[in-house]
Amino acid sequence: MSGPVDKTGMSASDLGAATIEVKPGRETQIGETRILRVLPTKRRRTVGPWCFVDLMKPDDVTDPPPLEIGPHPHIGLATVTWLFAGEVLHSDSLGSHQLIRPGELNLMTAGHGIAHAEEGTRAGVAADTGGIMGAQMWLAQTDSTRHGSSAFQHLAELPILELDQATARILIGEMGGVPSPAVVDHATVGLDIAMRQATIVPIRPEFEYAVVPIDRPLKVEDVVTEPGALALVPMGYDHLRIETRQGPGRVLVLGGEPLGTEIKMWWNFVARTFDEITAAWRAWQDHDDDRFGPVDSSLRRIDAPPPPWLGTPDATS
Repeated sequence: MSGPVDKTGMSASDLGAATIEVKPGRETQIGETRILRVLPTKRRRTVGPWCFVDLMKPDDVTDPPPLEIGPHPHIGLATVTWLFAGEVLHSDSLGSHQLIRPGELNLMTAGHGIAHAEEGTRAGVAADTGGIMGAQMWLAQTDSTRHGSSAFQHLAELPILELDQATARILIGEMGGVPSPAVVDHATVGLDIAMRQATIVPIRPEFEYAVVPIDRPLKVEDVVTEPGALALVPMGYDHLRIETRQGPGRVLVLGGEPLGTEIKMWWNFVARTFDEITAAWRAWQDHDDDRFGPVDSSLRRIDAPPPPWLGTPDATS
């Protein structure tokens, strides 16, 4: 699943913070699926390399609509697809055709350009996660890889680490010396934690983190965070005490070293300048198969909206 992120360009720079703070998300719609978008959020565009976090929450939990996202392009990012319920068929311009189920990770790296489609084959019931069917997330690529080749990884099994009162599945990166096999280009971590009671989560002080409640309100240290928002944890912490407010719960913990560079995001593209995004937009609209390639999908190809800065004097950077 993909954007659009917004109809206007957005600059992102790493922002420091002295204490944990709550950042609200917002609701949006992609096709027939309701989305809780928790990143980017107001005055915060990145957490480590994480630059996009959508939670899929259909209005009808017991009979959700099918997910249908036709072929669309990406540059400069890696998509991270993680399901709590249902099944989705991923197809891309590398020739990948992969069914993804709960507990399995899809990691697609765009580099200079890739196109893909996602089609739900079984919606599934997500009542045990508050109606959240899964998360679609992006990692901004570094300058060393964002102009390079695209790639696709499917990980059917991921390592699990038992904490004091919780079980953590390690999607990306490592915790407690236990590494995920996922290959990324920046110091990053992504955890899916099933909590039984309040627990202490070990984290790295050189990382910044986003704590994303899935099904219940959480208390992160002394800050209460509701589903649909995130708790932003600045660098300097070596552990977090996370407490569910209404019984056992589920939480995503996403973090990484700050990118240290400004990024620009528009539609399905992550870049450094609007010129780069304009070039990618034109290549997609011109059906440039050398850059994006065809996708074997029965779904309709998605045309990009025109960039709002075209024709304006300050639209090139």
